[in-house]
Amino acid sequence: MTILPHNPGATRRIRRDWRLYFFVMPSAALVTGFAYYPAASAIYHSFFHWSGGDSMHLVGLANFKRAFHDQVLWQSFQTVLILVLFNLFKLIPSILLAVLIHRLASDRWRYVYRVLLVVPMIVPSLTTLFIWKFFLDPNIGALNRMLDITGLKGVLVSIDHFFGWGVFLADHPIGWLSQPELVLPSLFIWGFPWIGAVGVLIFLAGLQSISPEIYEAAELDGIGPLGKFFHIELPLILTQVRLSLVLLIVSTLQGYVLQLLLLGDSGGPDGRGMVPGLWMYNRAFIAGEFGYACAVGIIIFAFILVLTLINNKYVRIDK
Repeated sequence: MTILPHNPGATRRIRRDWRLYFFVMPSAALVTGFAYYPAASAIYHSFFHWSGGDSMHLVGLANFKRAFHDQVLWQSFQTVLILVLFNLFKLIPSILLAVLIHRLASDRWRYVYRVLLVVPMIVPSLTTLFIWKFFLDPNIGALNRMLDITGLKGVLVSIDHFFGWGVFLADHPIGWLSQPELVLPSLFIWGFPWIGAVGVLIFLAGLQSISPEIYEAAELDGIGPLGKFFHIELPLILTQVRLSLVLLIVSTLQGYVLQLLLLGDSGGPDGRGMVPGLWMYNRAFIAGEFGYACAVGIIIFAFILVLTLINNKYVRIDK
């Protein structure tokens, strides 16, 4: 039997600083009560047929077996994979804007642009979503009006006629959220020009850590602005890009508020906008199948965990 060595220094520190643990206890209690307990409760209830009340009976792995044969659930994972690819593309404008702000010669203007990025974060996200729902409205929405004024609708109708899609019609308003073929393009358009304030600030933090001597050496070698971006700035902020990638995958797999507010609890026409989080919400609060919804939540957690482990293992950053 191996006897662990006694560490008198650690014991003395605990005896000396034991009062500090009282400052940690409130935070630990809140995290346990509002984060770990709900997660543990979801795992527990995923093994029960539970309608949200006191009555429930044990069904073992039946909820998980049902989930593996649930066509709507797996179709929603295909949809969310497409949305992840969309969101990867949406990282590009944030990176470019961060580089442009970083290259400003004036410290005052850099500060002004950072403030301008933070100000929109004050607006509640629900307000932004409702504005976009109005923007995509087929009858009074700004998007259709802009297409009519600029004549771009005629271009879309001509392209539609050439390929035979039957989506864009000259005598009908474009139903961005009511036509099954346009649901995913609408979710892609949402948030244009796709500049995330948090993402830009993360990239700016990485850019500010680049030593000025690196830029001076690059200028001596005759490297231009484009070369600086691809050979200096982008490689040196790949750590921040990796962090943003993890946050993006987690938020996309977990998120459903966007689809719920724009498309409803059924995921829009033909369920084209259904994502796993929205299906979990639908089963819990529309169908009253809370036990099955917990099982769906555990499956979503497993997917996020696997993708995060893959990212941490195979996405290496060598500076």
